[in-house]
Amino acid sequence: MSLWNDFSKGFWNDIPPFRLVLGLCPTLAVTTEAVGGLAMGLATTFVLTCSNTLISSLRKIIPRKVRLASYIVVIASFVVVVELLMQAYFYRLFLFLGIFINLIVVNCIILGRAEAFASKRPILNSMADGLGIGLGFTISLTVLGTIREILGAGTLSLGFAKISVFGPDFIPFSFMVRPPGAFVCLGLLLGLMNIISRGRI
Repeated sequence: MSLWNDFSKGFWNDIPPFRLVLGLCPTLAVTTEAVGGLAMGLATTFVLTCSNTLISSLRKIIPRKVRLASYIVVIASFVVVVELLMQAYFYRLFLFLGIFINLIVVNCIILGRAEAFASKRPILNSMADGLGIGLGFTISLTVLGTIREILGAGTLSLGFAKISVFGPDFIPFSFMVRPPGAFVCLGLLLGLMNIISRGRI
């Protein structure tokens, strides 16, 4: 498979959380605002790309019996880097994301790509796979967060500045900023993707 295919599949064919149905915990928790989805997606992309690259480069050295433990150590190391960078430069985002930054360590997307792809493929392909899946995840969370924020609060966050979308008379549909609202929004978007994939639009 070419580098382009390894990279681009993460934007539609294998886009999480829609196609892979992985990473649902941060999907439900941090997408109450667009900025939260974007920040979590970019943090996950960094960890996924770096861990895929390192695991691929060490794939012939890591013994099979300890491969999962080794993958978790690699992933956790990059999560610590993300956490420290956020604390130093994006502290408000760090507070907003809270414990979900640490939970990137056990994100099924990252561990799944390490086991299914990076442990078996060359470095460049693994890097392309990690970057594509990560950016696809970022797009998913940002779109989901944008829809939920607009419908659930009537605002759109650009950084930490919020713009009123519908004006002061809008009554927010507060269901959308709760976890069940995330499931409903996720399901509707998945249904739309399936319709598009089957050529009905």
